[in-house]
Parts: sequence; structure tokens; C-alpha cells
Amino acid sequence: MGSFERDPMPLRGRTALVTGGGRRGGIGHATASRLAAYGASVVVHHYVPHDASQPWGADDPAAAVAAVRAHAADGAVVTGVHADLSDPDAPQRLLDAATRAVGPLDLLVCNQALSGSDGPLGGLADELDRHWAVDARASILLAQAYANAHDDDRPGGAVVLLTSGQGRGPMPGEVAYAAAKAAVAGVTLTLADQLADRRIRVNTVNPGPVDTGYLGEEAWAEMAPMFPFGRFGEPDDPARLIAWLCTDEACWITGQVIDSEGGFARHRHGWRP
Repeated sequence: MGSFERDPMPLRGRTALVTGGGRRGGIGHATASRLAAYGASVVVHHYVPHDASQPWGADDPAAAVAAVRAHAADGAVVTGVHADLSDPDAPQRLLDAATRAVGPLDLLVCNQALSGSDGPLGGLADELDRHWAVDARASILLAQAYANAHDDDRPGGAVVLLTSGQGRGPMPGEVAYAAAKAAVAGVTLTLADQLADRRIRVNTVNPGPVDTGYLGEEAWAEMAPMFPFGRFGEPDDPARLIAWLCTDEACWITGQVIDSEGGFARHRHGWRP
């Protein structure tokens, strides 16, 4: 039996790319900060035009990256890269840029997502394509580029994708988003099987409702009975799980879709799964 001592920096010497991390207050930023605090060198992907089009607005990506860097270990590198992941060529370019910045990648977290531009059935053709491109295709192509470039002699290869709980309850008015995120969850086991021989683990996290700027008092008044711990999720809630899945402590976990929802109970809102 081995030692039960835990390294406070279990990712020291590892390298990571986290997409959608350029906004403080978001899950990607919290995840990048966790990985940096655990010792990893981290490339933080950002795409300001998307956030600028949303009600919460854009952050300063340089300041967001600096905030991640404040958690980094001595000698670790933290840098940012801009990329529009709706472009099918962007995932490969992003992987190439990340590798130039920190060296061969050990860890990939696909947190990017398209918000808005969605609706119920009816006139969804463009929205279906847009959400597929960013929410699903980009993650699959990022995993492909990562696998093609992965140095199998390096330990601890891991990919973490993000889905959105669409399989646990309806997402009214978000048909395109739900469809694309369902594809991510659905492909998890296949990607994990394909990469297992190379000792690369692939898992997907459903963070549940996390207040990243789109939830407020009105939403809480409606949804409070659905949260047994008396609050919405916070960005660091899923970030802790994602970061742990990147460590060697999770070496026996792959092909899983894991919910991190704080007991979120949809049935209290009239939904029976």
C-alpha cells in the first residue's frame, strides 16, 4: 500500500489548455486558476466578442489572465490566447499556439460555449449550426488536435469536456444548445475508448446551474426550492471537480459524464425525469 500523503501541487510540471477562460466569474477562469494553483502551466483561451454580445459583457482578457497567473507556482507559465472556435481550423491553431507557449500539452479542458442565439422549435437552422460549431464540433476537434500532438511518454494525459444537464431535464427555449451539449455527453465514452490505449482519460462534467453572471435575484426567487444547499452553484464548484479529474488521483476514471449540481432537484419545478 502506497503513501496516503497528498501533494499540495499535484499538477506541478504539467501543462494545460483551458478554453473559455477569459472572463473572471466564469467556470473556465475558475478552472484555470485551480490548475495554476495545483502547479500547472496554463494557457487560457478567450474570445472577447462573444462575451461583449451578452448581457454580462466582456472582461479584460489581460486582467483575467493576470488573475490566473497570481495563483501560479514558481516557474509555471500562464498566458492567454485569442481564438474564435466557430472556425473549424481554429482548434488546431489554438493547440499549436498553446504548445508553443508551454510545451507539449498534458491537460485539455473544453469549457467554451455559445450563449444566446437560440430558441424553441421553429426557424432554428442557423442556430443549430452555430451551436454545433462552438459547443460540440470545437470540443471534438480540440480533442483530436490534442491527441495527435500528445507525447505519450508524459504522464497524466486527461481531457475534460463540459456538458449542461440537458439529459436530466428540459432546457426551455434552448433547443440548439441542448442538442450540441447532448452530443458532447454522447461522444464521451467513444473518445475515452479511442484514447485509452494511450493512457489518456476523457471525462465530461455537467456543472448544473452556476451563477456566472446570468442568474440573479429573480431567478433565485423562482428556483430556490430546487437547491438543498440554499444557493446556486459557484464557478469554483465545478472547477474543483474538473481540476481533480486532471490529477493522478483520478487515474481510474474515464468515459464518465459526472454531474456537479449540488443536489439540484428539477422535480420540484414540475419536471419528473
